[in-house]
Amino acid sequence: MLKAISHIALVVNDPARTAALFHDLFGAQAVTREDEDGHLETFVRLAGTWIVLVGAPVKRERTGDHIAFHTTPEILEATAAKLQAMGREFITARSGSALYFFDYDDHVFELDTKDIDAQLG
Repeated sequence: MLKAISHIALVVNDPARTAALFHDLFGAQAVTREDEDGHLETFVRLAGTWIVLVGAPVKRERTGDHIAFHTTPEILEATAAKLQAMGREFITARSGSALYFFDYDDHVFELDTKDIDAQLG
């Protein structure tokens, strides 16, 4: 039986730059280590889930694939303000209850103020 998501791995051009984005937006701290094969890995914990930033040359197309985090309206608004101040692109949706933003490699992240468990329960 599955328990929970252990981690999500994202291939990015510059793990340190992506980790800095998550730090600037959410105060997330990065942990960098070398794996058994000598590859550097950068980990950032967001909402209790480890995001592993794997460095490699990559060019992604934006799709509907995304990682969504449940949050409060206040955090959504604060994040929108930070993104705007940073000059980063973002999209608000569903009457302002959701915000989509992109990392430097076009991974899409959603902040959602609606409780999906309550909606589907």
